[in-house]
Amino acid sequence: MSEELKPWTVLGRRTLLDAGPFVRVHADTIETPEGRRVEDFYQVEQGDFVQMFVEDEHGRVLMLRQYKHGPRRVSQTFPAGGIDPGEAPLAAAKRELLEETGYAAEDWTALGSYVVQANQRGCVCHLFHARKARKVAEAESGDLEEMRLELLTRAELITAAAEGDYALLPVVAMLGAVLLPELRDSLARSAARPAP
Repeated sequence: MSEELKPWTVLGRRTLLDAGPFVRVHADTIETPEGRRVEDFYQVEQGDFVQMFVEDEHGRVLMLRQYKHGPRRVSQTFPAGGIDPGEAPLAAAKRELLEETGYAAEDWTALGSYVVQANQRGCVCHLFHARKARKVAEAESGDLEEMRLELLTRAELITAAAEGDYALLPVVAMLGAVLLPELRDSLARSAARPAP
């Protein structure tokens, strides 16, 4: 039987860049369970966000076609957005859905919260699956990016993948999470468990 793996200990932190609320860069001094000390283990702190797989009353999926400056191209994305200070992830998801698309959904399922970068942290992405969405207002995102709402079938989502229409890893992760029913149900069960 192997020994239980243990977390590292953070001994100290220096802030190298503070461009809050958008990004902060820190150098942590850490110590591993074996006693190895690392002086500059860099951490990037960005705002947490929500991303939603949203289906309307006819089972069509709400997608946004928009330019993202990270990949430097236009691609398909799910409705997503930042979480305001003190805002619960589900409240942020409902707000962002309305702002970006003008839709509201009746049925929401949390699929968990995941750190985006394994070693530098980056931010946490909170995933949601929403059903029975309907248009209730005009979209008013106020975002820098222009976006166009497109309603796609699940088959069209797969075709878009074959055509290279996805540029963001969280989008691909969300596709897998919802389009594989057993995975979606397992993530929902895990997200519903009380935090340790």
